[in-house]
Amino acid sequence: MRPTVLLFDIDGTLVTTGGAGRRSMSLAFERLHQRRDACDSFSMSGMTDRAIVRKGLSTIGVPVSEDAISAVIDSYIAHLGEEVPKVDEREYRLHPGMREAVLEARSRTGFAVGLGTGNVRAGARVKLERVRIHDQFAFGGFGCDFEDRVALIRHGAQAGAAQLGQPLEACRVVIIGDTPKDVAAAKGIGAETIGVGTGNFTPQALRDAGAEWAFADFSAPEAMEALLVGR
Repeated sequence: MRPTVLLFDIDGTLVTTGGAGRRSMSLAFERLHQRRDACDSFSMSGMTDRAIVRKGLSTIGVPVSEDAISAVIDSYIAHLGEEVPKVDEREYRLHPGMREAVLEARSRTGFAVGLGTGNVRAGARVKLERVRIHDQFAFGGFGCDFEDRVALIRHGAQAGAAQLGQPLEACRVVIIGDTPKDVAAAKGIGAETIGVGTGNFTPQALRDAGAEWAFADFSAPEAMEALLVGR
């Protein structure tokens, strides 16, 4: 079997945060620009944090600059640290089968398990520590490093290949995500995609977008086989 790099998305894939991320972003815009509605007109699904902030600033007519983006991100992280603990356990959860999938892959020789997420690193930590799984991911591609999702996925894949001591071209790379943007990013680097219908898109919509596999969630018996074995 080829050495394998697995990159998991966070929001809608690994976890549901009960809206903590969107609330925190709205509060950040309110604190800095007195506009809580900056992101109300668009879906954040599959977007990187930096892209969300850029679009929010543009929407409310604030000049977009690196300093302006960084200021909102910093405020967002501060609010996220306050909002995540407030969410009821019924609304903030790790999706079915995900912990088992991550732990099983990590136990196998020839597998590198990381994150491929639009979240900035600090946001990823806050979200995943709540469900006690952050320490299972040693590397990744993050939204603070790249605004473009293809670039951050490529970076995560390269980091995983390096962990395995292999050139990226020798590795099987699998992206696990819940949006067509995850699928498109995977296609952008020639990776496979396992879609999960735990976000805002159905398995069929993810298959239509080009995912090699798509399941309602990772409790499906075939999901683990797709992850660990492939075709």
